[in-house]
Amino acid sequence: MLQSIINLFFPKACAGCNAILIVTEHVICTECRHDLPLTNQHKIPNNEAFLKFYGKLDIEHASALLYFQKKGIVQELIHKLKYKGHQEIGEMLGFWYADELQNNLVLHDVDYIIPVPLHAKRLKKRGYNQVASFGKALSESLQIPIKELLLIRDKYTKTQTRKNILDRSESVSHIFSASATADFHDKHFLLIDDVITTGATLESCGKELLKIPGARLSIICMAMSKGM
Repeated sequence: MLQSIINLFFPKACAGCNAILIVTEHVICTECRHDLPLTNQHKIPNNEAFLKFYGKLDIEHASALLYFQKKGIVQELIHKLKYKGHQEIGEMLGFWYADELQNNLVLHDVDYIIPVPLHAKRLKKRGYNQVASFGKALSESLQIPIKELLLIRDKYTKTQTRKNILDRSESVSHIFSASATADFHDKHFLLIDDVITTGATLESCGKELLKIPGARLSIICMAMSKGM
């Protein structure tokens, strides 16, 4: 009753198109959800995301839920999640993707979910890691613990948005480290991030995780840039 009154005076807007949400809608409206460009990569073993890391990382699986295109609805969602504090977007995408991944046998023996970390300076400035809500939803739904401090970003780097592929690769090399005790040996790690672009950040993180004795690695993200 109280929530209905609150919604009457402070109606929630769709994170995709800003239309007023009806009672049965959550975070995004039905039309925007229908228009979201799904990749279906989790159903294809040698998909685009997997091939992005071929020859660079020894991975079990890689996939993204959505395709990311400039000026598209996915860009709007990621922007609001990353810079406007709308962590409910990451949570919604996490629960959604978890439902899709339930029958993926490769991921059934994942031991820990590992978010790509922010540097402490950027985390303090932003107040949250935009991947955390996505990871926590995956963790809750798939019953896999999330470890936010296993992987650390040691060096502060400027935003990657306007850098070319070579600059991005160079700027994220050797900036992560994994501090793992024997308890984390021989484990399957699920590395998560918001968007796969060049793959340089994920590659750098993945290499550190694979230094852990007996480590196995899979990667999933909210979205993947199309055509990169």
